[in-house]
Amino acid sequence: MRDLVVTIDGPAGSGKSTTAKLVALRLGYTYLDTGAMYRAMTLKALESGVDVASPEALTRMAESTEIRIETEPQGTRVILDGRDVTGLLRSLEVTRNASPVSAAKGVRERMVELQREIGRRGGIVAEGRDIGSVVFPDAEVKIYLDAELSERARRRSRELEAAGTATKVDELERELAARDKYDSSREHSPLCVPKGAVIVDTTGLTIDQQVQRVVDEVKRRQSMGERRS
Repeated sequence: MRDLVVTIDGPAGSGKSTTAKLVALRLGYTYLDTGAMYRAMTLKALESGVDVASPEALTRMAESTEIRIETEPQGTRVILDGRDVTGLLRSLEVTRNASPVSAAKGVRERMVELQREIGRRGGIVAEGRDIGSVVFPDAEVKIYLDAELSERARRRSRELEAAGTATKVDELERELAARDKYDSSREHSPLCVPKGAVIVDTTGLTIDQQVQRVVDEVKRRQSMGERRS
């Protein structure tokens, strides 16, 4: 069966990253963490003193920035201008500033160019907020994960706590609601359900159940392709 391009979109806390990583592992595909690429850009802006509210400044920075995604047995590494920044991308400061950076048109254009180059050969699982709608609109399998806001806030709280940053769930719920509104209404590549996507509500699902739903869909599409040929 031929290798496909699988896209997984959805809001923060819906389980995209964990699901995409495990689906890629199950299928033997490459995991393309597009969100990490934008987080790397955010980290660079913060460290360099670039105004995250200035699309022009962010675009200039993006043009001279090199980002690589390297997949290893231990996981995915993000290399920013030759430096491994994987462990710095989930900080609260980066999380809170990622939306305006990812909304900058010039930043998105550069990132999409790099992402399409990686996906050209197929056999990838890519996750983000505009993957099935903008980056890979012709992907064979499109998934949109969602979950209730309260559940997404609890998940993010556990994630931050594991990283050593305790944050109140109600505070995270407000931040996620604001980010949902921002990401869905931004001018360039807004968060939306891609055309032809299978919508999966993960609120009451375990990670294993989420992964199985996606894997089943991939196998179904592969079988359809085999029958056509």
